[in-house]
Amino acid sequence: MMAATGQQNALRTLFATLLCGLWLVASDVVAQTSLKISAGEGRYRATQALMVLQDPSHKLGIEEVVHPVNAVRFQPAMPDPGTGALNYGFSGSAWWLALPLTLDAAAPSQWLLEIGYSSLDRVEVYTQRASGGFERQISGDLLPFSERAYPHRNLVFPLALLPGETQTVYIRATSQGAMTLPVTLWQPDALARADRSDYALLSLYYGMLLALGLYNLLLFMSTREPTFIAYVAFTIAMAIGQLSLNGLGNQFVWPEWPEWGNIALPMGMALTGLTGSIFVQLFLDTKRTSPFDGLLKASVALFVISILLAFYLPYRPLAIFVALLGVVFSGVAVITGVHSVRTGHPGGRYFLLAWAALLLGVAIQGLRVFGLVPSTGFTMYAMQIGSALELLLSFAMADRINVMRAAKENADSAALNANNQLVETLRRSEQELEDRVAARTRDLENANHQLLEKERELRRLALQDPLTGVANRLFLNDRIDRAISRARRSGENVALLMVDLDNFKPINDRHGHAVGDLLLVTVAQRIRTVVREIDTLARIGGDEFVLLLEDVREPDSIRGTVEKLMEAIREPVDIDTGEKISISASIGVAFAPLHAVQTARLLDLADVEMYKAKAGGRNRYSIAA
Repeated sequence: MMAATGQQNALRTLFATLLCGLWLVASDVVAQTSLKISAGEGRYRATQALMVLQDPSHKLGIEEVVHPVNAVRFQPAMPDPGTGALNYGFSGSAWWLALPLTLDAAAPSQWLLEIGYSSLDRVEVYTQRASGGFERQISGDLLPFSERAYPHRNLVFPLALLPGETQTVYIRATSQGAMTLPVTLWQPDALARADRSDYALLSLYYGMLLALGLYNLLLFMSTREPTFIAYVAFTIAMAIGQLSLNGLGNQFVWPEWPEWGNIALPMGMALTGLTGSIFVQLFLDTKRTSPFDGLLKASVALFVISILLAFYLPYRPLAIFVALLGVVFSGVAVITGVHSVRTGHPGGRYFLLAWAALLLGVAIQGLRVFGLVPSTGFTMYAMQIGSALELLLSFAMADRINVMRAAKENADSAALNANNQLVETLRRSEQELEDRVAARTRDLENANHQLLEKERELRRLALQDPLTGVANRLFLNDRIDRAISRARRSGENVALLMVDLDNFKPINDRHGHAVGDLLLVTVAQRIRTVVREIDTLARIGGDEFVLLLEDVREPDSIRGTVEKLMEAIREPVDIDTGEKISISASIGVAFAPLHAVQTARLLDLADVEMYKAKAGGRNRYSIAA
């Protein structure tokens, strides 16, 4: 018996030693690849320090991943040198990424982690809590846009890091589409500056697309030439695909329709291929002039089939099928254009110049999602770059068609009419051209005006909660920072109230999200009626609001305001069914600079007091001592 006990103790000691060794190896790998974060830098390309673990079974959770046995399985990622993105093509695996970070003592604590590929189905980010365990954030195009932790066209996750320490952020990504993972760590103000540039370029691009579509629509209305309406349909399809690829569709066009947002990319590309095939046939008159007309008709049929299959096939085979079709169609269209140039087709040269760049971009896009070419800045946006170049040349292409039509009409008129009739025809043609130029100028001016209005709206939405109309977390953090600075100079206090609705989830589950949204909007309106114009109200997620009150002389003076606030919230709310729903709130209060002089710390203190109020029975408040 004593010998058996000794053997068991020896085995336990050996197992503990092995686990310790594995932990030391994993820790050593993290130390070697840790991303160094210092003060003053606003952006870090995180993929240079990423470690990757493939999970084909989808069975690994965060607890299994961080276990020493699995931690040593992480391998250094191999990002593309151009963008620093990871590209695993159409992968059915779950991919775990470990991002070890080492922050200088002076480094900021608030960061934003951006996954710069908006078409991923689901991305989970895990950060270690100081109290133990992990905090999880979820985003992806399978979720409504309103459920994202940070409003952005890409997948962005707020991180609260600990300066002066080394910590690891874990990322789990799954997708039925292309698995592309550009990971960047941003300071909020640096991301905002980069977004301004990106949105300006995207606004210019979509403005050009809109102007081109309107211009060709006007040409169709004046000439009834089917080529122009086919091109209008092509620009609309292109816009759908690009809006999905850039994440702007999920953010602004269909934010609460994730079912469509998930398939909008392959559907948009399929519609682009379908309308593009029809346009090629019409413009080059391939039925009479080209031996490749049968291939183009086959392309039309296959793109129609892919659109119909979108309602039956899973996402991955649909996306693969559409990507392969795009590559094949690109080759067929270019070969058809080359043949039209060789046979002297009047529009062949313009077609080849205008479409070669676009079709090359489509082919590169398809090859990239299969992992056959690297994910560089050029290959990720090849289709958009190609379509932008095609936009610039399409005006010359349309002008060429008009010139050919005018030349034919003039030749017919010269054979049938006298010289005075020819002069009159030319005069009318000149007047018509001037009218069209004037109409085009007005359309472009209107398009520019709409772009300016959209830019203003984007700026407003970037700082506003889309449901309630109050401030969002980004705007709130800025207001808290400024308020604390003023309070420290003036000697006054700033009160921060963390307001959390009691039993909101059961009400939401029982009555539905529409009633839940009505409650949130009503609560926001009632809070506004209690506080002053200068106070800041923000919604930071779910049923949680934050109220910032400035110029508070004594902490106890806030009690009256808090009680009025709770009384206003308790008022029953009428809903469409005729019922009245009552709801209450638990409120935590903290003061700056009395309790804290840092925004994150002040929010944490108010949050702690709010949970004290909930623990005390809800429908009450707690003020930090």
